[in-house]
Amino acid sequence: MTHEVVRRIEEAGPKLAALADENERLGKLSDQTVDLLRSTGVIRLLQPTRYGGYTAHPRDFAEAVMAVAGHDGAAGWVCGVVGVHPWEVAQMDSRLAREIWGDNPDTWIASPYMPNGIAEPVDGGFVLNGRWPFSSGADHCEWDFLGALAGDGRGKPATPPSVLHVILPRADYEIIDDSWDVVGLAGTGSKDVVVRGAFIPGYRTLEQGDIQEGQAAERNGVTDTLYKLPFSAMFPLGITAAVIGICEGALAAHVAQQRDRVAVTGIQIRDDPYVLYATGEAAAEIQASRVQLIDGISRIYDLVDAGKPVSIEERSNVRRNQVRCAWRAVSALDQIFARSGGNAIRRDNPLQRFWRDAHAGLQHMIHVPGSTYHGNALAQMGLELTPPMRILI
Repeated sequence: MTHEVVRRIEEAGPKLAALADENERLGKLSDQTVDLLRSTGVIRLLQPTRYGGYTAHPRDFAEAVMAVAGHDGAAGWVCGVVGVHPWEVAQMDSRLAREIWGDNPDTWIASPYMPNGIAEPVDGGFVLNGRWPFSSGADHCEWDFLGALAGDGRGKPATPPSVLHVILPRADYEIIDDSWDVVGLAGTGSKDVVVRGAFIPGYRTLEQGDIQEGQAAERNGVTDTLYKLPFSAMFPLGITAAVIGICEGALAAHVAQQRDRVAVTGIQIRDDPYVLYATGEAAAEIQASRVQLIDGISRIYDLVDAGKPVSIEERSNVRRNQVRCAWRAVSALDQIFARSGGNAIRRDNPLQRFWRDAHAGLQHMIHVPGSTYHGNALAQMGLELTPPMRILI
């Protein structure tokens, strides 16, 4: 059954699509786009019900992100990134959730998680310094999740390294406005953020290993199945869903434009078997990506819901397939874009924007296939994975 949020997104779809070019020009989502997204509830899907969310099945979250991205890739990307952060907050100290959503359940949280800063331990918490790129949707968020290395008390990372996720309110970090000038996903506004000597109370921090292994929820008395899923399954979900949704949007635009297109030879494209073959094949590949992504997260959810352990091999299989989903869908998009004619490259044609956004989405580190495929092959053989290979598995 289609989730009510997905239905609202489809109702808002034409308006979202009409605002996509403006978002790209602005280099961030417009206020109108953000208002539309808030009205659908997409960012609250993984948010606890007690704070105005849905505690939804991750399948519904993925389908909602795809629906948004099919109209505007940048908006879908922001939903896929920002929308997963309520899931992590739900597993942390309850004081944090009250701070963020106590007065406004539509408060958004940005990230990135890369450990680009040093968090020096002090009484009651940490003092953080650093600069982080790629904070998608930052202009419309009031908090930011950041990755940091625990310090050694002298401004250097501790040994052995310990990675933390820390979260700060808007007053404690600076957004660098001129730091996002890109050829794809421009509308995401994924700007740099800078932190200079901000104090982070201990309850606003989390060890990466705890969230990675799904242990944080249990430690804080959270019992919903959703919040017991491993980070390696949930964090990539929204990002890959956005890429697949972008490809679905491109396919829809291609099909609509080819219906009445006439080639320079005078042949109508509807009578060109080569273009039609490529279109049909691309549709099948993009659909396969959607199905496989949703199947993977659903299998992980079912295992956790049944109280069964999720093996490294199972997690690795899901990650392998998630990476492949993105590459398969974008490869299919390439095939139809190459057969869409010269008008496809015009700035006023949404096809070229979908094409650029999809390729930009593959640049995210969760879509790098090398170590993921390597680790999966080892896991299938029953061999040990090195610590770096296990980080997002």
